[in-house]
Amino acid sequence: MIDILASNPLLLLFTVSAIGYLIGRIKIGGVSLGVAAVLFVGLAFGAIDQRLRLPDIIYLLGLVIFVYTIGLSSGPGFVSSFRRRGLRNNLFIGGLIVVAAGIAALLRILLGLNGAQTAGLFAGSLTNTPALAAVIEQLSRRGADEALRAEPVVGYSVAYPVGVLGMILSIYLTRRLWQIDLQQEVQHLREFGTIGDHLVNRTIRITNPAVQGQTIAELVKTRGWNVIFSRLQHDGQVELATGTAQLSVGDLINIVGSPAMVERVIADLGEPTSTELTLDRHTLDFRRIFVSNPTVVGVPLRDLNLPSSMGAIITRIRRGDVELLPHGDTVLELGDRVRIVTQRDNMDRVSAFFGDSYRSLAEVDVVSLGLGTALGMLVGLIPIPLPGGGSFSLGLAGGPLVVALFLGWRGRTGPIVWSLPYSANLTLRQVGMTMFLAGVGTRAGYSFVTTLTQGNGLLLFLGGALITIPVAMLTLFIGYKLLKIPFSVLTGMLAGLQTQPAVLAFANEQVGNEAPNIGYAMVFPTATVLKIVFAQILLG
Repeated sequence: MIDILASNPLLLLFTVSAIGYLIGRIKIGGVSLGVAAVLFVGLAFGAIDQRLRLPDIIYLLGLVIFVYTIGLSSGPGFVSSFRRRGLRNNLFIGGLIVVAAGIAALLRILLGLNGAQTAGLFAGSLTNTPALAAVIEQLSRRGADEALRAEPVVGYSVAYPVGVLGMILSIYLTRRLWQIDLQQEVQHLREFGTIGDHLVNRTIRITNPAVQGQTIAELVKTRGWNVIFSRLQHDGQVELATGTAQLSVGDLINIVGSPAMVERVIADLGEPTSTELTLDRHTLDFRRIFVSNPTVVGVPLRDLNLPSSMGAIITRIRRGDVELLPHGDTVLELGDRVRIVTQRDNMDRVSAFFGDSYRSLAEVDVVSLGLGTALGMLVGLIPIPLPGGGSFSLGLAGGPLVVALFLGWRGRTGPIVWSLPYSANLTLRQVGMTMFLAGVGTRAGYSFVTTLTQGNGLLLFLGGALITIPVAMLTLFIGYKLLKIPFSVLTGMLAGLQTQPAVLAFANEQVGNEAPNIGYAMVFPTATVLKIVFAQILLG
């Protein structure tokens, strides 16, 4: 069997991947390794026989696909995170990564490590695969031999478990030590709009004479409502509730929004009614439609002007597993599902406008994917000078990531749509990550076992703990006690600093709301880019 696997790299790749995914699903204390288990299975196979190693092209291809798709999906959130307090929070996380790099540099001196081991230790203690990839690629470009290229993988692999468990343990202990009431905090976050609830539909009877004759657009602007109006019944006739529609006492109007905001609108307009306008589908109808037409992607909804151009209103957008309330500056992405309200005989026309083709969403635009990836690889080759001489480059890990962040934020350039359908992005990302982890794992397996049994494996493990745990405790203490960041959001920021989905999953389980996801998305791109840069600096 070993001879068969050694002579068939693709068979080895799929075997390692399948076993890794099975092991990754095993939960211990509610936590699983997930896709990271592929790395450890690869290490095990590589340790069995030195011939069980995948070609370089497999992990390099996986690396580029992985970081590029992450950048595309993170681009819009990365740019928007700098609004309000996002800049402060990103600077805060950036400073902690500098601290982590400083600890790693100190450990290099104290433990007598070389640059490759130090860089791998840094990447593993902060569980950042793109940073590891950047180090390996940099060593390859310098002509390093196989043994030297395995050293950062060894450091990464030894430090990785404490990188996950240390963060989770820090969240668990600080929550109980500081006696944080998460339910009370969640209510506070909802009141200030930091997180929202599920969206609800309500029909209101207008009884407030103060709104008589005012348009919906005027009321939304003056009263700051964050809801969508879909249907208006006036004198027995049901019509679309556009911004120019005037309200009168006795009208019925249908609204969509979070429960708290809906209650506020009800208090301003009148009273809830048992009549449900959504049940009357004789004149106006609704349908969920897939966005598969590239021409509507990357364009703000206000520019599409659907009420005037198509006689339709979008009341909700479902992106992945999340429902969003549309606004004028909302930009649609391929794969979104929009809930449309329009005239019954106009529904087919509106469906054709958005595309509504599930099949086309499974197809990847190879032109935009190829151009964006190639541009990212070229940017990764650009040497960036360092103070005091020397230089570094973003490489295959950082170049595609930086370019993808920009292209994901832009959405489209002329006829080229840079974003990928949500499902296609997730699939490519998972495939890329699997190829990379299986590749580097099999190539470093023999060195990994040698280090643990004969080398300084215990020192590397302790070194990882000395990076992970102080950084985690500093993040939670400074963020919660000094910067007054809500603990729910802060746990997500800690997971983003760690770029670790397992930590995010634990934070979500502890908190029970989407606040950690907000913190995670806010700092994830910044943390990824900075760790790629500092890992290469530590390689030195």
